[in-house]
Amino acid sequence: MPALTPSQELTRDLIRCPSVTPAEGGALDLLEERLTAAGFTCHRLPFGDGDARIDNLFAIYGSGGRHFCFAGHTDVVPAGDHADWRHDPFGGEVEDGVMYGRGAVDMKGAIGAFTTSAINWITQQAEFNEGRVSLLITGDEEGDAIHGTRPVLAWLDDNGLMPDAFLVGEPTNPDAMGDVIKNGRRGSLSCELTVDGAQGHAAYPHRSDNPLPRLMAMLAPLATVEIDDGNAHFDPSTAAITSIDTGNPARNVTPARATAKFNIRYSSDHSADSLKTWLTDHFNSCGGQWSAQWFASADPFITTPGDYTDLVASAVKDVTGKTPQLSTSGGTSDARFIAPYADVVEFGLVGQTMHQVDERTALADLDTLSDIYHAVLTRFFSAVSTSSSNV
Repeated sequence: MPALTPSQELTRDLIRCPSVTPAEGGALDLLEERLTAAGFTCHRLPFGDGDARIDNLFAIYGSGGRHFCFAGHTDVVPAGDHADWRHDPFGGEVEDGVMYGRGAVDMKGAIGAFTTSAINWITQQAEFNEGRVSLLITGDEEGDAIHGTRPVLAWLDDNGLMPDAFLVGEPTNPDAMGDVIKNGRRGSLSCELTVDGAQGHAAYPHRSDNPLPRLMAMLAPLATVEIDDGNAHFDPSTAAITSIDTGNPARNVTPARATAKFNIRYSSDHSADSLKTWLTDHFNSCGGQWSAQWFASADPFITTPGDYTDLVASAVKDVTGKTPQLSTSGGTSDARFIAPYADVVEFGLVGQTMHQVDERTALADLDTLSDIYHAVLTRFFSAVSTSSSNV
């Protein structure tokens, strides 16, 4: 087998670090060692206490001027039953030009690519007096996301180190490199809705208060899946009913209580509060006793198409020959925490196998991604030096 390229080798070494949330697993130690050797100043930023403690890394090169940051997470979801995998999920093994392992796609491959790109790009500069390049790497994106990117951003803001633009290495491409740049994400609101009634014999429904018909009426607006028409930057907001349960094992007894869980992924036309108000009014109109527990985990955000999205799209096209689509689809990411501070987009590997058994990436895609990140840095700092962009 041919020798691995630097981005491939670093990805392999990161996969071999068992950094299942919240464990650091040696991944940040490895990156800190590589980046320190390349001249970066590294800050280890742990937040939280006890079992909730999360380790994070911020590495920066240069001083003054415009500031570009790559962002990502080294934590991964559990591998499940290792026997189900073709290869050791923490082995970083290669077969037929494909690297296997938990985090290969989400998102140690992107970290391997942007770390080597940043080091190589800086090494190639005769002088670098015009700005700063940094990496923000967290350890809890796959967990509660409480002690990672959010407090690191606050620390950067407090210390005058906030970058001007971020690129998050989430796997954005559905089929092939160059497909999609994410320039925003939908909000996420979940609810556990409980409707109270009175238990009774199924043969005498008039003598009981079956909560299920009322619950179904309450859920009716969510059963349409799409709850609006979308807007210029977002597809229609969607709702998904994820669970209905009565805890009732009998076939001839109506339940005393019924509970449903649902999730709404919503556009910038809504907020968590506006959705709660709409649904609360509707629930009240259905009558009876009910209660709701709400879980708002993400607000929608958008980086408006313009100079920065054009810059990243041009870098992608330079390398792949394809003009990527801008998209706000999919789930949430740590970019939602970055958006209030600076322009942010996401671009990474092909995401078809993320979180799956036999998660994997093509070796060639790792080098393509590394080349794209290199082109982004070149365009970002060229634009700054010629004052030809507002990025």
